[in-house]
Amino acid sequence: MKHASMVANYERRSFPFTEIRAKGGASPSLAGYAAVFDTYSAVLKTGHDTGFRERIAKGAFSAALEKSDVRALWNHDPNFVLGRSKSGTLTVREDENGLYMENTPPDTQWARDLMVTIERGDVDQMSFGFTIRRHEWGKVGGQWVRTLLEVEELYDVSPVTYPAYPDTTVAMRSLLAAKNTADGLEIDEYLALRRRRLRLQLQMP
Repeated sequence: MKHASMVANYERRSFPFTEIRAKGGASPSLAGYAAVFDTYSAVLKTGHDTGFRERIAKGAFSAALEKSDVRALWNHDPNFVLGRSKSGTLTVREDENGLYMENTPPDTQWARDLMVTIERGDVDQMSFGFTIRRHEWGKVGGQWVRTLLEVEELYDVSPVTYPAYPDTTVAMRSLLAAKNTADGLEIDEYLALRRRRLRLQLQMP
């Protein structure tokens, strides 16, 4: 089976207000939000213009969570597996705020070291790897915004040293298509235009 980063259309994102924290006790664990709903990402640069921002709609992960065998990784590295939903060492669910995870790390030296860095606050944010099924483009205050409506597959949730945005190629391709059909429209105008086009299509013989 291919690693997630080799899957076509695989993307990684980190949003503001994600968090990871260590929980002590007889069985130490990690818990936090890998994604937060209805918050904007930093500006994602495409290399061609002023870039775009993203946000996640509530419910975007619900379908994916029913079928995905999610891993918890350290810095998205498949050599450092913190847990897995199939084995019961990782729980991932949606709530009102976003994508919440709880993980029981393995009793290994590298995992214990990671717990120390999280307890110290040196590592305190998260990221997630995914492919997308449905999204919408529009403009907010003149800035292009991609809204993630439905995640196709959720591959991993990861505590990260740097909450980076390593690959916007997939999103950029769809942004160029959106610009060709709705350049200059604010997001509400854009969605209204899509609804009008859909109604016209349904009325066609």
